[in-house]
Amino acid sequence: MGVPKKKRSKSRKKSRVSQDKLVSPILAACPQCKAPIMPHFACPKCGYYKGKQVVIVKEKEREKEKERKKKKETG
Repeated sequence: MGVPKKKRSKSRKKSRVSQDKLVSPILAACPQCKAPIMPHFACPKCGYYKGKQVVIVKEKEREKEKERKKKKETG
């Protein structure tokens, strides 16, 4: 079994362990819906990226279907 040749000092050990910390993600606000998003990612709430809709969100589809059903029932 391997044995260390020299004792690892406290400062060396602490500086090595300091790299193990967790970093919280940097968040930006979506310009369309103001939801917190990661930079350079499409918004998961509204599906927009750089002012264009790139992802069709299922929640919006459901809302549109509900509105259509309400219009059919009332109209």
